[in-house]
Amino acid sequence: MKVLVGTDFHGKESVFRAFAEKAKQEKVDIITVCGDVTHFGSLQEAQRLLSIFTGLGIPVLFVPGNCDPLSLVKAEIKAATCIHGRNVSFGDLAFIGVGASPPTPFNTPFELAEDEIMETLIQASKNLSPAKWVVLISHSPPFGTKQDETSFGLHVGSSSVRAFIEQTQPSVVFCGHIHEAKGRDRIGRTLVVNPGPARHGDYMIASFEAELSLES
Repeated sequence: MKVLVGTDFHGKESVFRAFAEKAKQEKVDIITVCGDVTHFGSLQEAQRLLSIFTGLGIPVLFVPGNCDPLSLVKAEIKAATCIHGRNVSFGDLAFIGVGASPPTPFNTPFELAEDEIMETLIQASKNLSPAKWVVLISHSPPFGTKQDETSFGLHVGSSSVRAFIEQTQPSVVFCGHIHEAKGRDRIGRTLVVNPGPARHGDYMIASFEAELSLES
């Protein structure tokens, strides 16, 4: 199964359209969006941007980022499914979702305390179907990794996301939030991947076969 992963679109319609075209070209089975659909935008803007994927005939899974409105969590969008606090399975893949970020100095629209992030992850993992591959879609990267280090050398990821990974060891975590922290790391058996911001043309194609392969 082939999954197209993007994050940090920050409201750029042209990027959504290019992402939809990439999904068609690569004949992917699933699209995932790791948050920051908008750049401090409205629910209506987020719905309009995600609806660009309407008509592709491809399942779209997303979590809101810290720059998205909280109301996006419960919004109904024909083209996309929010998996914040939920899990969804497709064949051998089970997806778990958590959006938002830990508190920042900037008072962004969708921030959660660490205990709320952990509660969301626990809720998302309830009644998880057995699957060969468990994929965590998180806006915030786990704390203390290459993916949460800012250009100032500060680690600003979520300690709850990290604790959840250490406890449950999902197959792979796709995250975003820290634009400059594009790359890969590991926590135990879990691969942690930040594909880089879609607004800068970055994306990841993950192929789940006998082994996991990544192409950017």
